[in-house]
Amino acid sequence: MRRPAGRRRFLAGLILAGGLGAARPAAAATVQVEVDGIEPGGGPVRVALCQGGLSEASCARGDEAPASADRILFTFQGVPAGTYAVAAYQDANGNGRLDRTGLGLPLEPYGFSGAVRRRARPDFAEAAFSLREPGGTLRVRLARALPRR
Repeated sequence: MRRPAGRRRFLAGLILAGGLGAARPAAAATVQVEVDGIEPGGGPVRVALCQGGLSEASCARGDEAPASADRILFTFQGVPAGTYAVAAYQDANGNGRLDRTGLGLPLEPYGFSGAVRRRARPDFAEAAFSLREPGGTLRVRLARALPRR
């Protein structure tokens, strides 16, 4: 499912998300991310595991899957214990980025972990969760900021 060649485009699409740029301790865990709210017939679903912020530089670990069901389970293995956030979006037109209006509002379904509301770019603290061994599962629900055009 992972496309290393498309990683740069993937991360660019998650500019409003964040990443995983910290050093790795010896202990590691597994993070399972269940993404729901996927629009049928849409483009691939892209997910990033973020650490330390919600910027492109903070999202070094990502994955994608075709939108073949209304929910998809992503698994990140070997993740060091720490504080993370998850950002996800459905690339409805398959162009490798999260499309936006001229005002910066997302045009495609997107979502974050944590207590993030649909408004301006979220704060890392709102989307953050604490990861310990052996790991955990969390849910991210995709939704549109604006009605479908």
